[in-house]
Amino acid sequence: MKIETIAIHAGNTVNCLTGEVIQPISLSTTFERDLEGNYPDGYMYTRSDNPNRRSLEKVLAALEHGNDACAFSSGNAAGSAVFQALDPGSHVIAPDDMYHGLRNALLQVFKGVLSVDFVDTTSLDAIEKAIKPTTRLIWLESPSNPLLKISDIAAICSLAKKHTIKVACDNTFATPIFQCPLALGADIVMHSTTKYLGGHSDVLGGALICKTADEFWTKIRTIQNLSGAVPAPFDCYMTVRGIKTLPYRMKGHLENALALASFLEQHPKVERVFYPGLASHPQHELAKKQQCGFGGIVSFLVKDGEDAARKVCNSVKIFTQATSLGGVESLLEHRASVEGPDTKTPKNLIRVSVGLENIADLQADLAQALA
Repeated sequence: MKIETIAIHAGNTVNCLTGEVIQPISLSTTFERDLEGNYPDGYMYTRSDNPNRRSLEKVLAALEHGNDACAFSSGNAAGSAVFQALDPGSHVIAPDDMYHGLRNALLQVFKGVLSVDFVDTTSLDAIEKAIKPTTRLIWLESPSNPLLKISDIAAICSLAKKHTIKVACDNTFATPIFQCPLALGADIVMHSTTKYLGGHSDVLGGALICKTADEFWTKIRTIQNLSGAVPAPFDCYMTVRGIKTLPYRMKGHLENALALASFLEQHPKVERVFYPGLASHPQHELAKKQQCGFGGIVSFLVKDGEDAARKVCNSVKIFTQATSLGGVESLLEHRASVEGPDTKTPKNLIRVSVGLENIADLQADLAQALA
C-alpha cells in the first residue's frame, strides 16, 4: 500500500453499528467490564488506552513502517520517555545543535541521572570517539533544528550496533513522507506531531515508533501508561485528521521551500542559506541518498548581524513571527532569542517554516522585509 493511501486509511475505523465513515471521538474515560470482569474490546481506562489513541498509533506505525507506536501529549514528553527508559548512569550521545527543549530536558531534568555528550553528529569519527562503556543511546536529528545538518543515519546505526547502543532519530522535519529512519537502521523514531503530522498549528502531541517491540520498548510503553503524559481523545482525532493530507501538504511545503531557499541564496542581504535541497548544502548528496525530499524548513543568516535579523522578523506582512513549524501558514523567528543565552545558533539566523501560500507572495514579503 502506498503512503498516500496509508495516511488516509490506516488510522480510520468504521463503526460497525452505525456505519460512520469517519471514526467518532470517544470521550469516555472508563469502559464497561463484561460478566466475567474482562474488557472485551481491550479498553479499561483512557490513560491506558482509548479508541482514538489506538487509531493514531496505528497510522503512525504504518507510516514509519514500524512495529508499534506510542502517542504522547507533546514531543518533549515523547523524547523524555526514551530518556526515562534508560537505566540510571547511562551515557547519551546527542547532537551539538539538538532541539533546545530536549537538550534542556537532558541537562536539567535528567541531571545526575544520565550523562550526555553533545557532538557533531555529521562526523562519524566524533560519535565513535564519544562512545563510552556506559553509552546506551545515540540521539539523532536529521535534518537538525535549526541548522538543517544531515547525519548519516545508516552509518551511525551500523556503528551503534557494534557497541549494542540504541539509536533514536527525531524525524519531525523530514516526516515519514521524505525519510524512513527505521529502514536505515534506527531502533526508534520520534515525532513532535504538533508540527507537520498535525499540520495546522492547532494540536499538541508527540510520538515514538519502534522497529522491534523489545524489552526497551516495553519499558517505554509502561512509562507512557504510568506517567500519564498521553494525548486527549480529541487531540488524537485531530492528529489523525491532519495526517490524511500529510503526503500532499509535504509536496507543497517542499516545492515552496526549495523556491524560497533559491531566492534567498541570491539575495544580496543574505549571508548564507541552510537548506539540504540546495547544491551548496555541505550534506546535499547525503540528503539525496537517505531522503526522497528535503522538507519545508529553511534557515538563513542576515548580513549586518542580529539587529538586522530582528528587523526582518519585525517587517514581514504575510509571514507570522512565531515559534513552532509545520503548519499550512508560513512562520519565521529569530531563533537564538528563543533558545536562550547558551545557544550555539548564530545571532543573525532566522528560521523559516515555509507554508503553502503562493510562493510569489512569500518571496515578495521577504524581499520587502530585507530591503
